[in-house]
Amino acid sequence: MSTFQTRPERDLPYSDEFSSSEEYVERLLHFTTNSDLFRFLCGGVHILDFFTTEPGVFSAAVPKEWQAFLLENEPMALLDFLMRDDLSSSSPNSGPGSPPESLVQYVKDIRKLSLRRSFQPSKPKLPVLPRSVALGMKTKKVHEVTHFAGYIDRLAEDIAETRGKDLTHFVDFGSGQNYLGRTLASPPYNKHIVAVESKEANMAGAKDLDILSGLAEKEKRVRNKKLYHRILEATDLSKHNDEEALKQVARELGVTDEELATIDLRSRKEMQATYTVEEGKGTIEYVVGRLEHADLTGVLSQLRGCEEEVDQDKLAMMAVSIHSCGNLSHYGIRSMVLNPCIHAVAIVGCCYNLMTEKLGPPTFKPPFSRPSLQPINARVAREAEKRDPQGFPMSERVSTYNDDGIRLNITARMMACQAPQNWTEQESSGFFTRHFYRAVLQKMFLDRGVISRIHHGEETDKSPFNTSTNPVVIGSLRKQCYTSLAAYVRGAIAKLTTNSEFSQYNEVIAEKMGNITDEEIARYEDEFRDRKRELSAVWSLMAFSACVVESLIVTDRWLFLREHSDIVKDCWVETVFDYRESPRNLVVVGIKR
Repeated sequence: MSTFQTRPERDLPYSDEFSSSEEYVERLLHFTTNSDLFRFLCGGVHILDFFTTEPGVFSAAVPKEWQAFLLENEPMALLDFLMRDDLSSSSPNSGPGSPPESLVQYVKDIRKLSLRRSFQPSKPKLPVLPRSVALGMKTKKVHEVTHFAGYIDRLAEDIAETRGKDLTHFVDFGSGQNYLGRTLASPPYNKHIVAVESKEANMAGAKDLDILSGLAEKEKRVRNKKLYHRILEATDLSKHNDEEALKQVARELGVTDEELATIDLRSRKEMQATYTVEEGKGTIEYVVGRLEHADLTGVLSQLRGCEEEVDQDKLAMMAVSIHSCGNLSHYGIRSMVLNPCIHAVAIVGCCYNLMTEKLGPPTFKPPFSRPSLQPINARVAREAEKRDPQGFPMSERVSTYNDDGIRLNITARMMACQAPQNWTEQESSGFFTRHFYRAVLQKMFLDRGVISRIHHGEETDKSPFNTSTNPVVIGSLRKQCYTSLAAYVRGAIAKLTTNSEFSQYNEVIAEKMGNITDEEIARYEDEFRDRKRELSAVWSLMAFSACVVESLIVTDRWLFLREHSDIVKDCWVETVFDYRESPRNLVVVGIKR
């Protein structure tokens, strides 16, 4: 039994239908490798290719017995069926409009294998963030920082009580504007924070907020004001913050080097924030650097008192992060294994699409896998070829499952960033419409010769998985381009013919699409309008199914810690935010022996 009071009863927040973590993990891994439909929905669908084949992805890949039910239900009603309706008493095939038994079972499987996301605060009442500390935070960020700071504080107290030694520092991986660090460094927590951030602009903004919160003071400067204002008056207004331009004007005015030394010409942004170390008060130290691995030697060498030599035995740190992107979560978790000074980790991940892949392409062709002419799945192929040892999966268990390991391509990982339980009718209608426009435009491109399609087998094989195209990935357009299909098509043509990033398409788009009329666009809209429901149904199934993808990613991180039992005393996963406020709400916790 764990000695940590903050620890939940279960290692993982799995469904009550499982008797143990081991049973849950085995069923999860078995399902993700053996369900062809799950693997199609989580990695085998690309919206740009939705209408470029006949009879289309929906008709060819979605089970025939599901199709009528999926198309008969309004999008929000379908989302309710997938995620909220009570299926325990449903009677499949009991009459018209009833879901088929196989669909009900699939929905039950996804729900069962998705980690529970219900949330209870670490304490009944947490300290309210002072206005000076909450500066710059939106409602979502206030919720995250309030609850995670309280959780970290309670966990740190628990660790100190168990180990008989306080943690000395809290290392924030990817601190951004340092909202979490600033809160933990402020009363009532008064922690010592090491904020690691790769973007200097973020760090500069964070230091400005530190000054406004009272954690730091603006650097004081002494200057000859009379001479300084004389130089400003002779300088173009646009160059008042340009130190070199001001120096040039000063020399033209005959200002000597001795006089120039009495004037501090730095702009406000160049002024340093100063931090005073006081007994009993929190501190913040910023470290600039882009982490490429979990070895923190370079970070530690930049700390006060560690410039000459890093004595990790004198440090007792916890690695923390709210929504560290991609592999940064891996570095945070792995840091406890690689660095003697990291005694605990508490990492909330996000942006799974930014993770890299470790295993390389699969050794066999998955079902529903379609050859590609690029660039539709070019990134999928490139990411798989990287074989990055820092990427997914982290654990040996997932890396070697069934001797070949489990892979999640970038499409599957991107879908895991969705939050379908939070979709409103207005939001879902908006992105279903945007996806519809994108898919119809690719069909126009195919028909008018902008892109091409080839068969990879016999041309008599009409399966959409026997053909591929080379769709044009456009990216986002201005908001007004999504008001109608015609506006979207016109906006896309303008971007592809004028934007230098799409120079390879300029001529072919102008030649093939330049003369398209509003009447032709309207005909396409009429032809495909009734099939919009196919797209929204598949996208809903994809987002719903990807709840299992996120569960697999988080479980893999927990398994990695558990596999290092010689170093890791205890590890678990639990929720730290309300899903409605912040859907990436699972923290991975590890405590060192």
